[in-house]
Amino acid sequence: MPPRRDSPPSSRASSQSRDSGRTRGGSSKAAGARWRWPALPRPTKGNLVTGGFLVLGALAGSLLLGLVWREPDRAGSDSPEISPSTLAEKPRRPITVLVIGLDSERIGDAVNHAAPAGPPGADALLLVRVNPKGPLQVLNLPVELAVRIPGSAAPVGLGALYQRGGVALTADVVRELVGLEPPRPDRYLVLPRSALRRIVDRVGGLELSPPQVMRYQDKAQKYKIDLQSGLQRLNGSQVEQLVRFRDPGLGDSGRRIDHQLVETGLRERFRRPEQVSQLPDLLRDLQGQVETNLSARESLSLLAAGLDDQRPIQFTRLPLKPANKDFGGLRQLDVPPDKALWKTP
Repeated sequence: MPPRRDSPPSSRASSQSRDSGRTRGGSSKAAGARWRWPALPRPTKGNLVTGGFLVLGALAGSLLLGLVWREPDRAGSDSPEISPSTLAEKPRRPITVLVIGLDSERIGDAVNHAAPAGPPGADALLLVRVNPKGPLQVLNLPVELAVRIPGSAAPVGLGALYQRGGVALTADVVRELVGLEPPRPDRYLVLPRSALRRIVDRVGGLELSPPQVMRYQDKAQKYKIDLQSGLQRLNGSQVEQLVRFRDPGLGDSGRRIDHQLVETGLRERFRRPEQVSQLPDLLRDLQGQVETNLSARESLSLLAAGLDDQRPIQFTRLPLKPANKDFGGLRQLDVPPDKALWKTP
């Protein structure tokens, strides 16, 4: 079911003008100096209301990348066996990626083609921590969480931040909410619905088990959800139906559970040898369809680390209080102020 919007839509400026200063680059420091991932810029008064994206980023200088990812040794590797461990060189330290699932069809759409209609917003928010020496960790962030931002008298939903300030504002608020140290999140990925469908279809569908019969029809948007329960092979359009369905009794909490099914299914599918060898082609196919400041080399490196671990994904969800009428139906955290929201090893 199309997502609920918790704040009035606002205009969005050109994506390239807003994000042009966020690409990586620059000269290296003295030999042996430690290079740190650049932080997403903190929004200024002028860009708090800008939106849009940065198209799949240009490759960073090989010297800078070499301090985090070593150049692969190609000696004696004419035809190595393809597996997650041989896909690419793993990063030398944990990397945190902010994943924003949009409620729009494509990058750059002016409207979301959802209900209620308006500028695209975040339909799903994830923090993914890829640790080369530990498990893959995913923090599901509630889009209906009430947050306060400068210039707004009333709280707004976490998912509505993208409408107001794009990636920069969303990353800043998430960083403060979770208690991350700058420059984390290190990277970001913006994924529209068409890209999700394409990924699922490229890997041959996902074997998933919807927990219930899912039926919904939005005549105004000409969109229909019709899924049976139980284990089955779902194509891209059907997976989109699964992640968009909202149970009237469970709301967004139920949707986050369904999102975990898809995230786990994708990881298991990617781990298959026949799919691992296709990942470089898949990344090239997604250029221009997703928004990210990850280079192709960095993406393969993170996939190598995230897929190589045999352990299941460690999912974390934030405890929430019931919806608050004073906050327009938004929810608040149900944890002590001094408690860490996301424990990472």
